[in-house]
Amino acid sequence: MVTRAGAGAAVAATAVVALLSAALALYRPPLDAVLERAFSLRKVHSIKDMENTLQLVRNIIPPLSSTKHKGQDGRIGVVGGCQEYTGAPYFAAISALKVGADLSHVFCASAAAPVIKAYSPELIVHPVLFAEGGNEGLSSNKTFRALSSDSPSAVDEVEKWLPRLHALVVGPGLGRDDVLLRNVQGILEASKARDIPVVIDADGLWLVAQQPALIQGYQKAVLTPNHMEFSRLYDAVLRGPVDSDDRHGSVLRLSQALGNVTVVQKGERDILSNGQQVLVCSQEGSSRRCGGQGDLLSGSLGVLVHWALLAGPEKTNGSSPLLVAAFGACSLTRQCNHQAFQKHGRSTTTSDMIAEVGAAFRKLFET
Repeated sequence: MVTRAGAGAAVAATAVVALLSAALALYRPPLDAVLERAFSLRKVHSIKDMENTLQLVRNIIPPLSSTKHKGQDGRIGVVGGCQEYTGAPYFAAISALKVGADLSHVFCASAAAPVIKAYSPELIVHPVLFAEGGNEGLSSNKTFRALSSDSPSAVDEVEKWLPRLHALVVGPGLGRDDVLLRNVQGILEASKARDIPVVIDADGLWLVAQQPALIQGYQKAVLTPNHMEFSRLYDAVLRGPVDSDDRHGSVLRLSQALGNVTVVQKGERDILSNGQQVLVCSQEGSSRRCGGQGDLLSGSLGVLVHWALLAGPEKTNGSSPLLVAAFGACSLTRQCNHQAFQKHGRSTTTSDMIAEVGAAFRKLFET
């Protein structure tokens, strides 16, 4: 039997619990607010990391000066361009100029040269890459070969220019002709012998997947694969499928397996690694995925790699200069995409993005 005193105590206890619950409701935010705040803090931390890395990119950019002469801020070469693919080498080469290189060369097949020249008078075009089966289907004709400006010794022709170049971008619009790829193999070997930085993209990555030894251990190389190109490279080097649930680890492992070559896996977020460090570039872009954006990235990266190596690790706070350069190129490409999409929406093309390079560069690196 419950006494009157016991009943009073129970009522008092219930009242205390009710009061405490009311107090908690008043002074403690609901669970979803706590989670939202935690996410915001995490996002702020991510933005802070991005800003810190962008500052390292700013550190490597040489100041403009009237005392400089033409060529000091970068002479970039692009190896690529065949009869079918003329836009890609143009996009890469013109992007290098727009970012701040003084001179931009394109080494292409003769069938591509007049088209690329027509795109822009700013580019120096060398029709020296010989492609079996290219040149409007006439390359097997001995008379045509003799008259063609394509060179049967393309390696020698390009090698003449290597002492004048600060970096080489290999692959945009290259195609997969066997003779052409053999020439590019020789060009890569000659570039390595001269210690020239190389950015390898598109069909240049196809060549590396067939012969990983070409860049094994060459730490002045940067590979810029998309999803499919990364899977092909990973399988060729590590003899197994990519772990799609561990992009960071996959990029790190591929870089290590290649002898700490810098790898940039392009995607929803760009994952970058030199085998020791992993960076993530999540600069806002857009949902538009038109062809040619990778060429903008590779061309701008060629310039930034030159600037980063010139500046040295003291300007990158001990971080890998090539990794900092790659982060800068990824951020710039995404910012160009974002700005172009704001103006053109679904109709955005890479030409629209290239028109944004100057404004995007100022926003990211000069303000």
